[in-house]
Amino acid sequence: MPHPWAEQAVFYHIYPLGLTGAPRRNDFAAPPAARLEQLPPWLDHIQSLGATALYLGPLFESSAHGYDTADYYRVDRRLGTNETLAAFARELRRRGLRLVLDGVFNHVGRDFWAFRDVQANGTASAYAGWFAGLDFSRRSPYGDGFAYQGWAGNYDLVKLNGEHPGVQEHLLGAVTRWVEEFGIDGLRLDAADQLSDGFLDALGAHCRGLRSDFWLMGEIVFGEYHRLLAPGRCDSATNYEAYKGLYSSLNDRNYYEIAYALNRQFGPQGIYRGRGLYSFADNHDVDRVASRLKDPALLYPLYALLFSMPGIPSIYYGSEWGLAGLRTAHSDAALRPALELAQAAQHAAQPDLPAALRRLADVRAGSGALQRGDYREVHVAAQQLAFLRSLPDEQVLVALNAADEPVELPLRLPFQNARLIDLLNPGAEFRVQNLTAAVTVPPRWARMMSVST
Repeated sequence: MPHPWAEQAVFYHIYPLGLTGAPRRNDFAAPPAARLEQLPPWLDHIQSLGATALYLGPLFESSAHGYDTADYYRVDRRLGTNETLAAFARELRRRGLRLVLDGVFNHVGRDFWAFRDVQANGTASAYAGWFAGLDFSRRSPYGDGFAYQGWAGNYDLVKLNGEHPGVQEHLLGAVTRWVEEFGIDGLRLDAADQLSDGFLDALGAHCRGLRSDFWLMGEIVFGEYHRLLAPGRCDSATNYEAYKGLYSSLNDRNYYEIAYALNRQFGPQGIYRGRGLYSFADNHDVDRVASRLKDPALLYPLYALLFSMPGIPSIYYGSEWGLAGLRTAHSDAALRPALELAQAAQHAAQPDLPAALRRLADVRAGSGALQRGDYREVHVAAQQLAFLRSLPDEQVLVALNAADEPVELPLRLPFQNARLIDLLNPGAEFRVQNLTAAVTVPPRWARMMSVST
């Protein structure tokens, strides 16, 4: 089960090397440039959206994009110093915002100090056992005197041997340092599905030994999440299964797609029932959702579902204004742009979306049922979806309408008589009589109704 602070959270996700306009490559010779100091002015905005936690990463010294780590103990000089990050973390704590960083533990970059030692010393290197697939009888694609395993065939990313005691000691020591220096509340584990069972077990025990409410969220794009969510490992996982359905069900006028996924995951027989998965419409690795949707007005029912379905919702920086961005075959740069806060707001493609997100966040913040309640489908049609989120002492009925006109939904409900009081659109109320209700839902929007019996 997720920790109470996490299940109640709304995350804001920043890719700092992108937002701050850092150089694409690190020359390791330049003095630190405190670009993280651009972030504090964003905090009022982040909190105005109703976000309560910041996922910030990657941050540590790397060759290029941040996931090719060179030094786990030093903030990337393109972003500043350890003290730059520590000062920012103190401001987050002052505001009551939680901080989650990237834990990139499956692989390192070719500039990682221990890999450099193997390049220099070959079989005599004390770190030869730190890397997966090391073979001194062959050469790497880069011409090294040895071959090694690269992540997903990418030899810029050198896979670590997570079972090696020295690797575990080094990485767990880094986590201890991050907790002590920056007061972090959790980690998002990059490529978590590639981490070994032994490493996941050791990491989970270590983190919870540092603080009992430490939150671990594992990135997994394909397959089931059960191995990551096993006791003692991750509290959460990236919900890529629902991610696709969030936009394609709207584009295709086919709410049956996302309804199937939600039932499979969270319904009465759901395989992740009671697990707080990490829900998102986009992130630093996938196209901006505004570029995926055929009609930008569909952003409103999309986010209404994101904030009301089971899981922990996240907003990726810039997407609160409908920012566009498509990846190419060779670059994710368009997904990770430099942004200046005032200009981004001034030139927003969807200037009304931030206020809508705040309304959704406020309703979720006031409802335990939306944060952690059971899920039960009530109605599904091509452009409409309704479901019930339930706790023993609270029920919330969510009704979504993706059509461009109001729609009256005939809903059959599991209570004889009740009042349905709209929390999202104050003043609207409906009656349940003899197990049925007729609920009119505004176009491209939603109702989130408390059930009063």
